[in-house]
Amino acid sequence: MKRTFPILAILTAILLSYAAYQGLVVAPTDQLQGDVYRIIYYHVPSAWTAFLFFIINFVSSVQYLVRGSSRSDRLANWIVTGIALAVCIGAYVVPLPRGLYPSSIVTTGIVAAGLYFLIRKLFSREKVDALALVSAEVGVVFCTVVLVTGPLWARPVWGIWWAPGDIRLTSTLVLWLIYVSYLMLRRFSSSSQTAVLAAALAIFGALDVPLVYFSIWFFRTQHPQPVIGGGGSIDPAMLRVLLINWLAFLCFAALVCWSRYRLEIVHREVEETQALEALLEPRSSR
Repeated sequence: MKRTFPILAILTAILLSYAAYQGLVVAPTDQLQGDVYRIIYYHVPSAWTAFLFFIINFVSSVQYLVRGSSRSDRLANWIVTGIALAVCIGAYVVPLPRGLYPSSIVTTGIVAAGLYFLIRKLFSREKVDALALVSAEVGVVFCTVVLVTGPLWARPVWGIWWAPGDIRLTSTLVLWLIYVSYLMLRRFSSSSQTAVLAAALAIFGALDVPLVYFSIWFFRTQHPQPVIGGGGSIDPAMLRVLLINWLAFLCFAALVCWSRYRLEIVHREVEETQALEALLEPRSSR
């Protein structure tokens, strides 16, 4: 484990450097927006990465709540399976907005269900709570990048830093505020019910993720249509660089999450040891 981390860190640094070179030098310049368009190679992958880690936080929070009893755990497993099947069937039955393809919806449902059962298999109830915390931290970092790069891109293109009332921009800011509140609750609350309250807040906050993602399909917004589907288009060379950058961001985020998770587990073990020593100390002094 100690040898694996430095190797992965070096590989991730190389991949990030290669992705930056591809985005800043190799990728073609957009004919309409010019070089400012290159912000897309940081803005979009950061958004996708933030969404992924918020989903991990949501799944982990749900599991922390339901795995308190075996009955609720089994019920949740059946519910997740049922929802995945309903999504797969509904994708071909319910009319979808232009640009949303049934195959994409089906893939999302299957991946989400697979993620749920994978986390359930790999993490105990105590450790899944730690995973929820660190995934929220990583998600907030990348969501912050989205909120910073968005206005930097919007100013030269739209002529304004922010479009008041835009559903995509506003819902993204609300998402960031919810998860910052989640982290503040985890940091400053000393109640024995902190983990439960935080899990409930995380589940509530995760409801904003699909609103952010699907807002440009269902509402009139200043934000452009997605570059992949939805009436949008992107040069194949640009798409390749975009996916390379997303891969680099995912590797970096996973590495940070892994490191932070290990630190959180050690921190909790130290706290448990100190609490146990505090309970035994009065008896030994007698």
